[in-house]
Amino acid sequence: MTTATKTILVTGATGTLGGPLCARLAAAGHEVRELSRRSPRYPVDLRTGAGLDEALTGADTVVHCASSPRGGDEEAARTLIAAARRAGIRHLVYISVVGVDRVPLRYYRAKHAVERLVEESGLGWTVLRATQFHDLVARVLATAGKVPLVMPLPAGVSDQPVEVTEVAERLAELAAGEPAGRVPDMGGPEVRTLADLARAHLAATGRGRRLLPVPLAGRTYRAFRAGGHLAPGHATGRVTFEEYLEARGAKA
Repeated sequence: MTTATKTILVTGATGTLGGPLCARLAAAGHEVRELSRRSPRYPVDLRTGAGLDEALTGADTVVHCASSPRGGDEEAARTLIAAARRAGIRHLVYISVVGVDRVPLRYYRAKHAVERLVEESGLGWTVLRATQFHDLVARVLATAGKVPLVMPLPAGVSDQPVEVTEVAERLAELAAGEPAGRVPDMGGPEVRTLADLARAHLAATGRGRRLLPVPLAGRTYRAFRAGGHLAPGHATGRVTFEEYLEARGAKA
């Protein structure tokens, strides 16, 4: 991996992953261009491409973290890739999700489609897939815990949450290096049942709820039950869910 400093543009720079990623890149001495629609210096709209050419001028690498479960990821990726070609970007790094090729969730299908666009872009590229962040699992459990007396959970589903700052650390390493193609997946340190994670969340937040397993139907549920979103052979994360909850205290 090269140690030379670079000019690195990060999309989704104000997001859950983009924030810690930008901090790590800056700490390593890189010039970081933080892109978002609300950025004071690089206000860019990936839906239209407004401001993108200016932001890319002189950059070496792009790390594409911007994503939305509401849709539009494929169009945004096409806009970004076209501008990256015009700017002569040498390296496009994309963060994806473990299971996008196995779980037929609409959001996952969009992420998989963006992976293909990146691979076919003609640019040097790197794709990293990670399991779900602790933050997302905690939000899902907090929402489920709002139901009085019980916490409904999809029956028979497990998860492998990973600490977002560790993913940011890995992405920073990849962005500082050369294009590597599809790199090994990154998963959290433990595969845990949702019920087990829910008990940890209830204990951390002081809530009393009876867990209510709910059998669901459909291909997406079956894929989650089969563990299509897990990477047990790539459990490279270090922070456990309990450690994440303890570090955030009442905010969990």
